Amino acid sequence: MIVGLGNPGAEYRGTRHNVGFDLIDHLAKANSITVNKGQDRAMVGSGLIDGVQVLLAKPLTYMNLSGQSVAPLARRHGVKPARILVIADDLDLPLARLRLRADGSHGGHNGHRSLINSLGTTEYPRLKIGIGRSDDATVEHVLGRMNPADRALVDKALVAAERAVSRILAGEWNRALEEVDAWNKTL
Repeated sequence: MIVGLGNPGAEYRGTRHNVGFDLIDHLAKANSITVNKGQDRAMVGSGLIDGVQVLLAKPLTYMNLSGQSVAPLARRHGVKPARILVIADDLDLPLARLRLRADGSHGGHNGHRSLINSLGTTEYPRLKIGIGRSDDATVEHVLGRMNPADRALVDKALVAAERAVSRILAGEWNRALEEVDAWNKTL
């Protein structure tokens, strides 16, 4: 199961906080998967990525309550937390920088905090996409839209993230880390 965190609704489309949704949309388009079925307060779609059956999900609970959707969805599909790849923005990473972790704390991210509370564990893999910090207040920054140059850079990061996801699905965690490292060296 691959979950992208974000906020639902047109007013949040294209915001920094929604880069998790953006990667789900990118994966869905690249692999002809339609993410349009409502289930457990999420939009989901299933299909094949590199020959591996996956469930793509975008919780509709808003970022801070993501766990209230992801935990029931995982139970419904018999997916253990260690098999849920969660994609989210990260303020502490420079723009478009990627970070892949097998587990970890919430790091101040309310979406991860909700997931940890609802799943009862910190042991789920996560792919973080940097949105950087700004002089603006945090809320205005994460809910703001990127300028065209920043958006183009993040779109390139989504392509690199897709390569990492392919490696993860193939059971090649170390190769996924190498993909992330190779991308980050281009920044």
